[in-house]
Amino acid sequence: MPLLRKHLITIVLAALACAALAARFHAPALAAAARAQQEQTAGGAPAFRDSTYDTTLGRGYRFERGGWTYVHLEGSPHDIGVQHGYLLAPEIADAYGVLRTEMTHSTDRDWDFFRRAGREMLWPKIDAEYQQELQGITDGLQEHDLKLDLWDVVAMNAFAELPDYYVPWLDEQTRDAAPTSASASGHCSAFVATGSWTKDHGIVMAHSNWTAYADGARWRIIFDIVPHDGYRILMDGFPGVIASDDDFGVNSAGLMITETTITSFHGWDPNGKPEFVRARKAMQYAASIDDYVKIMLAGNNGGYANDWLLGDRKTGEIARFELGLKHSNVWRSKDGYFAGSNFPSDPALTKDETTFDPKNPASSANARHIRWDQLLGANKGKIDVALAEVFLGDHFDTYTKKTGPGLRTLCGHGDASTEGDPAVDVKPYEPFGAVQGKVADSSMAAQMSFVARVGHPCGENFDAIEFLNAHPEFSWESAILRDMDAGPWSQFRIGEHAAH
Repeated sequence: MPLLRKHLITIVLAALACAALAARFHAPALAAAARAQQEQTAGGAPAFRDSTYDTTLGRGYRFERGGWTYVHLEGSPHDIGVQHGYLLAPEIADAYGVLRTEMTHSTDRDWDFFRRAGREMLWPKIDAEYQQELQGITDGLQEHDLKLDLWDVVAMNAFAELPDYYVPWLDEQTRDAAPTSASASGHCSAFVATGSWTKDHGIVMAHSNWTAYADGARWRIIFDIVPHDGYRILMDGFPGVIASDDDFGVNSAGLMITETTITSFHGWDPNGKPEFVRARKAMQYAASIDDYVKIMLAGNNGGYANDWLLGDRKTGEIARFELGLKHSNVWRSKDGYFAGSNFPSDPALTKDETTFDPKNPASSANARHIRWDQLLGANKGKIDVALAEVFLGDHFDTYTKKTGPGLRTLCGHGDASTEGDPAVDVKPYEPFGAVQGKVADSSMAAQMSFVARVGHPCGENFDAIEFLNAHPEFSWESAILRDMDAGPWSQFRIGEHAAH
């Protein structure tokens, strides 16, 4: 393979180069480098500085805006991977340290366990196209002399399914294994509406990613992908991962895609295809709701079980596609809405594949479900992008009937006190919740564009040191937890470059 450096058109930003050299998988050094990249400017200026030029490798490039890193990837699967790995090397090295810490802590397995699962169980089921892209990411990283190998990269890509789906299933199969604290907890708040429910009668889709703050502070990539085959993609994503993984994106065939996970789901098929592969393939190759469902069902392994909220801007039709392992259902509408907050809709799936209690009003999933119905119902005919941004930042708790951030509000704040039993699979005061938001409507999707905000969609900031001083029970996160400042709502579209 020719040396990749001969394709380098502009020199990598000095701050990134320093971070890459520091990122030798020593967690404290990674945390320090990460913090240095987001230091506040003097005089109360914004925390996030926009790029004034692109950092480029071949047809791939990156720049910064509004706290996001925009990355354009283009070409063959391997070329896309190389660009991804090379241009995001500091962020991938940092993310590796975070995921390794979290996955081993929550499951009491060592990292070799996850590498072996990636190599022996997942890799043979991955399409050749995505095997080449994952190898390309590894090759791009190694151009920075980072010692991650292919199996590290595969395990990272499966971070949403191996610890929370495979490990509990494996424990159940062996029975003699030590119990694990891992489980499929609820992630994300979202809705999609169309017809008489929206201001212009087109589709409006909105999503907030709920995850650990350590992940969320790094879940700030905008990927513009031009693959050799399939449709162009604009999606948010996590460094080193080929799928969006919190799953918000649009493609050039007119499909609008998001999801929320199914709370307390149990199920895994070791012979199935990884969810991250199916999700990326569906976003890349689906031209319709039917296409999306077909691709996701093919080889379904039960990992990262979701309620997918879909929209086809060509027809104005929306859908809820609930995908478990034993059960799947599709509901469709050209005049209505579907909301997601980690509640299952099919009674059979709820009974057979979850331990979720749909009647518990203190449950975060149920409380947020009620709030979605309240907000969307009260604003029928008015829903647009601006209102969707407000909805994602909402702090009303339908259980206590009080306003204030917590685990039952659409903008989730696990680090805040939540009165009563939140009935979710997180510990009290856990640094977990809504870590960013995205919104698109049909006209934006036609231009392959959406708006996005890093940090809590409400605009509140999170101070890691202050939190750890108040909650030493989370000191195991001290090397990976960083501040999570909210950026401005920023618009992104395909083919953009840094502002000059």
